[in-house]
Amino acid sequence: MTKTLLYERDAHGVGVITFNRPEARNALNLATMRQFAELVAQLADDTLLRVLIVTGAGHEAFCSGGDLVELSAYPTADDGRMMITLMGNALLALERLPVPVIAAMNGYALGGGSEIALACDMRIVDERASLGLVHIHLGLTPGWGAGQRLLRLVGYARAMEILLRGRALKPDELQAFGLVNQIVPAGEALQYALDFAHEIAGRDADVVRAIKTLLQAGATQPYDDALHVERDVFPALWAGQAHLDAVRTFLEKRKP
Repeated sequence: MTKTLLYERDAHGVGVITFNRPEARNALNLATMRQFAELVAQLADDTLLRVLIVTGAGHEAFCSGGDLVELSAYPTADDGRMMITLMGNALLALERLPVPVIAAMNGYALGGGSEIALACDMRIVDERASLGLVHIHLGLTPGWGAGQRLLRLVGYARAMEILLRGRALKPDELQAFGLVNQIVPAGEALQYALDFAHEIAGRDADVVRAIKTLLQAGATQPYDDALHVERDVFPALWAGQAHLDAVRTFLEKRKP
């Protein structure tokens, strides 16, 4: 990738995307948005990827959203639609990756940065970090999908309050709202996410992907339809090698 967007995947299948503009608080210019969208599209076909982590360079910001200096040169409604289509589609693709996606929030996530964090399956937060859906202060609403994701995560009334106040939420508030999985000491978000990702990568890949499939169905489909998805993923796993090995271990009275 370019210097402003880094990506690497280790031998265990753990990939890390890093927004790499610390001098600009990891704000996204249009070129980086396009590269991010292209990268996520490529990852959808990467059969060796087991877990994906998204983070930011440095210790100040995960991502501060769109680069307002550059994006001010695109003032029309058509420009706005172009940008939200680009990043909205990219975050939908990120959300729909078949593997778990973890946001390692090493610093604040504001505006579009908060939208990226909410598109991940899980969020690990540095104790100094914050997440701010601050769009209202710029005369905007979320446009990359965060409004709908926030609604599903915290409920209608709380989402309304968060968007209308436009306040950066601290880790303890995020935890109270159920928006983060873990708060970690300063500087440890990425390492915690890596440790968790390697734990996941040690599980059976088909089971991990099936878990995401059934939970995504529950989050986006009617209840009866989601039940069918859950039932559909089970039979192949029942006959799969991981289950057969676990049963054999149990029957032989050995520890897994």
